[in-house]
Amino acid sequence: MITQEQIAGVIDSQWDVFLRKDTGLRRDALNKLPVIETYATIVTGIRRCGKSTLLLQLLKERFSNAIYLNFEDTRLAGFEISDFARLGNEIIKRKINVLFFDEIQIVSGWEMFIHQKLNEGYQIFITGSNASLLSKELGTHLTGRHISCELFPFSYNEFISFKKLENNSDSLNDYLAHGGIPEYVKSGMGVILNNLMDDILIRDIAIRHSIRDVNSLRQLAVYLISNIGNLVSANKLEGMYGIKSSSTILEYFSYLKDSYLLEFIPQFNYSLKAQARNPKKIYAMDLGLFNENSTAFTDNTGHKLENAVFLYLRNKYPDIYYFKDKGECDFIAMNKGKVQDVIQVCYKIEDTNFEREYNGLVEAMKYFNINKGTIVTFNQKDIFEENDLKIKMIPATEFLQ
Repeated sequence: MITQEQIAGVIDSQWDVFLRKDTGLRRDALNKLPVIETYATIVTGIRRCGKSTLLLQLLKERFSNAIYLNFEDTRLAGFEISDFARLGNEIIKRKINVLFFDEIQIVSGWEMFIHQKLNEGYQIFITGSNASLLSKELGTHLTGRHISCELFPFSYNEFISFKKLENNSDSLNDYLAHGGIPEYVKSGMGVILNNLMDDILIRDIAIRHSIRDVNSLRQLAVYLISNIGNLVSANKLEGMYGIKSSSTILEYFSYLKDSYLLEFIPQFNYSLKAQARNPKKIYAMDLGLFNENSTAFTDNTGHKLENAVFLYLRNKYPDIYYFKDKGECDFIAMNKGKVQDVIQVCYKIEDTNFEREYNGLVEAMKYFNINKGTIVTFNQKDIFEENDLKIKMIPATEFLQ
């Protein structure tokens, strides 16, 4: 049990720290953050990507005051569903109708409290570091009362704005090396991303899902993050790192995805069973995490560029696939079941790889009956036309804008 006096003290203490935070670079996500009365706004994203800073920016632009409470504060350890009544009393006492809650989902029964506050007319914003924040809880007590959005680490555009860089090849190399976790981009201290990965594996996955063999989970995660841009199959990983069941590996895949550490994109197929059966392509949700935690011994620049293009698409489109038939195409970006972009990524087009990259893209374009396609390179530019098909080869610095 947490007393109301203790809750009040934590709110005051956290508020002082919250207001002292640097608002930093104004995030692009602020423009599309849904703010609707009587709805809870749910913001999810990887740890340390700037969710609380986004709330601070929202506060400065839209509201005069708010109550902020991060439930991962050790002073709130032991917070129980019955303590929500005392929190409710404290909120009433302060006469503030905008509520910011960080990681509230770690408290069982939180969704009933939020539902009550929405009925009482409060404006509520919730942030969490798990994509399923919540899916089970939101689908029960908050159906039709919430709007969800995601926040990602700095995009390439945000990265060069934050570091005050020109948009050129040197800046792109810098982004491929550092990624977009704000604190790391600012300091360059690798230990930040080492600790971040441990936090994700332990707090967001092992503790949340009661996984005892954390070492096997960590070994699997390092293996996967070291293989960005490659295909992976749970069946082929069975037995590695002491994980004996492919079903357990698939569970770990879903946990890594929900925590925003990794993404697994499926091969396009109209059959959902075939999608589930075919290998997935792995991408890191931040390139800095790859660079600081990977055990890859090669330079991997091509796969890093591909990963950067994936992150751009992931922020823009809800559904992304890779295409494979006789050839392969890296990305099929879709929205509401319709293909929006067909994209091939190659660090440098040469005589030895042109036919493979070009033919794979053309095959996908014909399959989806799309007459425009793109080849993203590091710094090459060209245009190819074949019958009614038009393919643009453009530098990543142009594509990522």
